[in-house]
Amino acid sequence: QVQLEESGAGLVQAGGSLRLSCAASGRTFSSYIMGWFRQAPGKEREFVAAISKSGGSTYYANSVKGRFTISRDNAKTMVYLQMNSLKPEDTAVYYCAADWSPVGIRVALTARDYDYWGQGTQVTVSS
Repeated sequence: QVQLEESGAGLVQAGGSLRLSCAASGRTFSSYIMGWFRQAPGKEREFVAAISKSGGSTYYANSVKGRFTISRDNAKTMVYLQMNSLKPEDTAVYYCAADWSPVGIRVALTARDYDYWGQGTQVTVSS
């Protein structure tokens, strides 16, 4: 089991940057695929980015590709989401998620792939 805690919430103007962090508990962090999702008011939770267990592969939603970067530090059991060139439509609660995947290689791009979730952190981008 893993517990996740996001940080880095903030209000930023369009075009600005924010960095979200996700601290994970547990000794088997490197066995989890990690992802970021977001949910805007009145909308469904949507995939933002994912990173493989080693950090060697990353995946992005088309809406954030080229602007957001996901990374992880397995030694520190941390996952990050660097968000640049932010737009008002990026406003949402952002969630860190973990998918237990101790064996093999797989891709996890949907919410139902993930087993554990953080409480979320608010990102607001003003125009």
